[in-house]
Amino acid sequence: MEAEFWLERWRDGRTHFHQSRVTPLLQKYWPSLALPAGSTVLVPLCGKSLDMLWLAEQGHRVLGVELSELAITQFFSEHQLVPLVHESAQGRHYVAGNIELICGDIFALEEATLAACAGAYDRAALIALPPAMRARYVTEVYGRLPAQARSLLITLEYDQQKMDGPPFSVSEEEVLRLYAPHSEAQAIDRRDILDKEPKFLERGLSALETVVYRLQRRE
Repeated sequence: MEAEFWLERWRDGRTHFHQSRVTPLLQKYWPSLALPAGSTVLVPLCGKSLDMLWLAEQGHRVLGVELSELAITQFFSEHQLVPLVHESAQGRHYVAGNIELICGDIFALEEATLAACAGAYDRAALIALPPAMRARYVTEVYGRLPAQARSLLITLEYDQQKMDGPPFSVSEEEVLRLYAPHSEAQAIDRRDILDKEPKFLERGLSALETVVYRLQRRE
């Protein structure tokens, strides 16, 4: 999707994708990655997700990347955090405690920035991108994480012919194919969530599954 698509959604307040709670699947499966406290965790297309606060509470340094400056300023304001702001070639950085949000393009992250991340948490990025951009995203972001980086990915699966994305349906077959060149991807949870997502039922879906993957970068 073009950047303006998402910027307009934030300006208009059409952000139903934002959750008002920490994602339960994150809380359940993140500990299985066993990332040391102090590790930097990348959160791409982060919006103002409460998941970032939870990750920070686990002792991690959180590096979020988001196109919408409105989303970033709302995140800090809503949690009574006053960030320090500076500029770089990657964008505008907002830093408060162990949370740093970059207002910029995920594809503009530098090698050194990605190399410093011990892993990533992706609930909203892969499923927000159309197929061609998904391939580029996985290659340019996950393909540049350091050896042994461990990440958690959450996707959706549904009949794409019954509903246009985003969020897009990303099959397990596609996930395995996208990550195969550099990472091991293992599906560790799959569950039907249509009864918890009435807006998708209203849009014509008869089935909706969420799938959790554990990802590990190879040497």
